[in-house]
Amino acid sequence: MTANNSGYLLSSWFNMKQRSRILFCSLVLLVQFCCYLEVVAEEDPQQPARGSCANWMAGTPGYPGHNGAPGRDGRDGRDGEKGEKGEQGAPGPKGDSGSLGTAGAEGPQGAPGVSGIPGLKGEKGDSATAYRSAFSVGLTARVPFPNIPIKFTKIFYNEQNHYDTTTGKFRCSIPGVYYFAYHLTVYSSDVKVSLYKKDKAIIITYDQYQKNDVDQASGSVLLHVEAGDEVWLQVYGDEENNGVYADNVNDSTFMGFLLYPDTSYEQ
Repeated sequence: MTANNSGYLLSSWFNMKQRSRILFCSLVLLVQFCCYLEVVAEEDPQQPARGSCANWMAGTPGYPGHNGAPGRDGRDGRDGEKGEKGEQGAPGPKGDSGSLGTAGAEGPQGAPGVSGIPGLKGEKGDSATAYRSAFSVGLTARVPFPNIPIKFTKIFYNEQNHYDTTTGKFRCSIPGVYYFAYHLTVYSSDVKVSLYKKDKAIIITYDQYQKNDVDQASGSVLLHVEAGDEVWLQVYGDEENNGVYADNVNDSTFMGFLLYPDTSYEQ
């Protein structure tokens, strides 16, 4: 073998060794670069590196995991601040009437008062014996019919007989100013009652019956009455307003009396 051939072979061997080293270093750098890309892909899963060795070395995707157990309830929150007072509501319906309470104990008797100085004797007045006219009567049973005079047959006072129990009317004998009043027990239905004078209703009283209760209807009036005029009470309206009632423990009364006669009257 000549020297030239030996040099050529030596040079070729040297070049091949250099290329082998370069190729080996290149492979090492390529492996390191792939590992770097794999680390980067793990740190940022949203941006997987394309063409990296991680994709080349990765296995098949796994199945999704099962849902975890629900977490425990959180703690109760703190109470909030007290709110402002709301507006007052509308009044509720009227309640039923309560039962009557027991009578209270009698109070102590008051101290006697100091007697005053007697007044002067007044002038002698006219005799009152000629100007008496009064009556006070009551019912003995429930009123049977409306729109006719109520006949009060229980007599408390009727000394002058100016009230007629057969007609239920007071007939005036002494003209003047009279006071009339009535106090009626109401039971089982409403009451509308009127005081009449000469076929004309002067006053009308209405009382609305409360179920399972006993009520009162009252009225009073001052009237000037001429001799011969008649005054009486009667239920006003239809049968539904005929709740005037009386029994042995509930009274319904009618009364009237002369306050003063006309100055021109002479018996």
